[in-house]
Amino acid sequence: MSRIGKSPIALPKGVEVKITNGLVTVKGAKGELSQKVDTDITVAVEEGNVVLTRPTDQKRHKALHGLYRALIANMVVGVSEGYKTEQELVGVGYRAANKGQLLELSLGYSHNVTFELPKEIKVTTTTEKGQNPKVILECADKQLIGMVAAKIRSLRTPEPYKGKGIKFTGEVLRRKAGKSASKK
Repeated sequence: MSRIGKSPIALPKGVEVKITNGLVTVKGAKGELSQKVDTDITVAVEEGNVVLTRPTDQKRHKALHGLYRALIANMVVGVSEGYKTEQELVGVGYRAANKGQLLELSLGYSHNVTFELPKEIKVTTTTEKGQNPKVILECADKQLIGMVAAKIRSLRTPEPYKGKGIKFTGEVLRRKAGKSASKK
């Protein structure tokens, strides 16, 4: 991880970084994010770049160096461009609809599943004829959007035989042949 930590983070136009008592706050067009940084790692803004340094070459310091560099880089990208994930609902009768921050999913259970999203996440659902329904999440926080997308996927994970369930767009599922493959 030490090689990752050594590279500086370039700040795009309109992104501000403020460092106070180990708390790094990044502000941009898409919002504001903050991250507490370990006291051993020093963070500084030099010539439009964020630079992180570590005191020694201990294994712990190397690991923290790379970790915090990656987290701050994700924050910079999040407040300037934002993150977006798309999920498909594969299955007959699977539907998705949203009303504000409430996501209502019909996933083949005897009841509909309602999922309340955090206020930081913007959700849209699309249903086109001949296509699987899609849930599109947008947010500035990479950790939060990843966690919410994983939670939505866990409501009905794709099964290996027909591929029914909630999957990420572009995700390749490992498929199994089933019973008919053994009869030859």
